[in-house]
Amino acid sequence: MDWWVAVWYERNAVFLFSWILWVIGSICLHELGHGWMAIRCGDNTPRALGHMTLNPMVHIPWPWAWIMFGVFGFTWGLMPVSPDRFRGRYDDAKVAAAGPAVNLILAVLCVAGSVAWLFVGPNAPDNVRQNVAIFLWAGVMINTMGVLFNLIPVPPLDGSRILADFSPPYRRLLYSEQGSMFALFAMLLLFSVGSGKIWDATFFVTDWSLTNAARLTGQVWLGRPF
Repeated sequence: MDWWVAVWYERNAVFLFSWILWVIGSICLHELGHGWMAIRCGDNTPRALGHMTLNPMVHIPWPWAWIMFGVFGFTWGLMPVSPDRFRGRYDDAKVAAAGPAVNLILAVLCVAGSVAWLFVGPNAPDNVRQNVAIFLWAGVMINTMGVLFNLIPVPPLDGSRILADFSPPYRRLLYSEQGSMFALFAMLLLFSVGSGKIWDATFFVTDWSLTNAARLTGQVWLGRPF
């Protein structure tokens, strides 16, 4: 199997660098969303432990998360919080939802940027027009994936904490003796069976968003830029 970096460098180097920047940047901002909401809910742990920073080495654990990124092109981040310090009944759900909410905001901004580029781009040189379109499309796609994937209610994804905060039976399952086995089985099932469907949903939402946003402004989105 060829290394994904080598494959995409040969196919489209701009997309490769866009992917790297968006994955790392989106993870950092996603984790900062968790931290910001935790602080608002009364927990100063993210600030006390130095995690309210844009430094990716703080948010993406060394070495395994970075090794995973190097091997597969995707990885995870961490934001330390102390739920026992939250003040509100559903603060755990708020903190969990704040990360995907940041991804949603980034995706919307990239959609808006892509539509704006339909107006501005034709005046730019061909290579600039293409490269900016690729960068913005990658931003929409990666952050759409960040929303859809993280809201799945499977531990340790954010969706599991949101559901557990609203469903006592599910919360009891997560913290029971069988909780770790359930989480392992659910993640294996998700990656072996559901990963393709998640990618399909990601591309569908990305294309649908860009097509309809362009239509609202009287423009025509011509499809994926490469």
